[in-house]
Amino acid sequence: MITHDVRVHPESDRLPREEQLAWKIAQVAVDPAPVEDDVAEMIVNRIIDNASVAIASINRHPAVIARDQALAHARQGGAALFGCGPEVRVHAEWAAWANGTAVRELDYHDTFLAAEYSHPGDNIPPILAVAQQTGRSGAELLRGIATGYEIQVDLVRAICLHAHKIDHVAHLGPSAAAGIGAMLGLPAETVFQAVQQALHVTTATRQSRKGEISSWKAFAPSHAGKLAIEAVDRAMRGEGAPSPIYEGEDGVIAWMLGGREARYAVPLPAPGEPKRAILDTYTKEHSAEYQSQALIDLCFRLGKQVADWDQVRDILIETSHHTHYVIGTGSNDPQKFDPRASRETLDHSIMYIVAVALQDGAWHHVRSYAPERAQRSDTVRLWSKIRTIEDARWTERYHSVDPAIKAFGGRIVITLQDGQVIEDELAVANAHPLGATPWKRDSYIAKFRTLTEGLLDQGEAARFLDLVQRLPSLSADELLTLNVAVPAATLERGRSGLFG
Repeated sequence: MITHDVRVHPESDRLPREEQLAWKIAQVAVDPAPVEDDVAEMIVNRIIDNASVAIASINRHPAVIARDQALAHARQGGAALFGCGPEVRVHAEWAAWANGTAVRELDYHDTFLAAEYSHPGDNIPPILAVAQQTGRSGAELLRGIATGYEIQVDLVRAICLHAHKIDHVAHLGPSAAAGIGAMLGLPAETVFQAVQQALHVTTATRQSRKGEISSWKAFAPSHAGKLAIEAVDRAMRGEGAPSPIYEGEDGVIAWMLGGREARYAVPLPAPGEPKRAILDTYTKEHSAEYQSQALIDLCFRLGKQVADWDQVRDILIETSHHTHYVIGTGSNDPQKFDPRASRETLDHSIMYIVAVALQDGAWHHVRSYAPERAQRSDTVRLWSKIRTIEDARWTERYHSVDPAIKAFGGRIVITLQDGQVIEDELAVANAHPLGATPWKRDSYIAKFRTLTEGLLDQGEAARFLDLVQRLPSLSADELLTLNVAVPAATLERGRSGLFG
């Protein structure tokens, strides 16, 4: 890896493009380093993971709305939609919109956390949609996805967005554009312009993840993927972009991030170096914010030791800066204690998540968020007794660059009315590569079968699982059937809008 020093330059510097971060990203995208076997295996896992959560959310309101909008943009020779058969084809950018929303709706696919937060699996829908529309092979798709993951993870390692209240999809626009460019074999100049355009149009505030969190949280990544496709299209037609988008004196760093004095050390692969960043990412066993994964597993153990929840005086969660300030009591969001809050808000409330996980000893992507579950009186009482604090030890582990130290867990201290204390800690989730039960291919397939049970014909499930596991050798025609179809009669429709 090469670490690049990125900072604001005055216009008088006339910063050469070879010294601009967007150009360096483009150079990574066009580099012909092969996709290694273990990377290809993990890409297959993540395509299975995405399909699992997309089908599980196929008739949830955001997924229905996005699909309806996509269906209004039919295109012969376009891309396929989750839920629909391969005969249904739409423009690639609208397929990315619909499929990306279905993938993101349940907050249940992969994650990478460092200086910033991310769900790198959000790269897959736009890259796959373009692959289908342009007739790419499975091997070409692998190259594009490996690149998308690499760029997003490397940006997330180095550039914090949330401290400046910019939403994390600002890293997704450039990564998806780079991945598409890599897959299509575009020249560096085209990828360079597309990356800059994609960043320029995908910067938005973090209000989508603050206060009363709405369904826009599901749409935000797919919107970035859609805009990235459009940016690549314009760049291919010869359009330029605001430049230098990162380093310019009126650019993203100067006015949206750390300011004119900020410096970022961005690691990117050296020429010829394989793109392996996907191997540093991790998926979710439980449908909730990633920082809750280890704490949910810990609650399953601790909950067995409490006989009467009304005998609990206080529950303290010692954890990282992020968990405390974003999904804990440090956020100062009263909505995180509201039994009538939206599902999107509840899955960003570690207090709610811990209360339910302790009581139920299990977690379910639907039942754990049902209104009757959130409003249960004994749960509301327990929920109100939970608070978080930042512990420097957990913050340090969160930001460690050593994968053996990096952790997103915490310590839970339950104090009963009689003074008895029940406490324990867990650093990483059971499903994490360093966890008690690290996930392999069988785990991803089991998640797929669990989340699609009752929604998919068993023959269709078997067809998809056989096909995706042959991804490196798939032809362009086979790639068109990589999306999963449910019985047409079961697909719901929403109310009409401008597009019909």
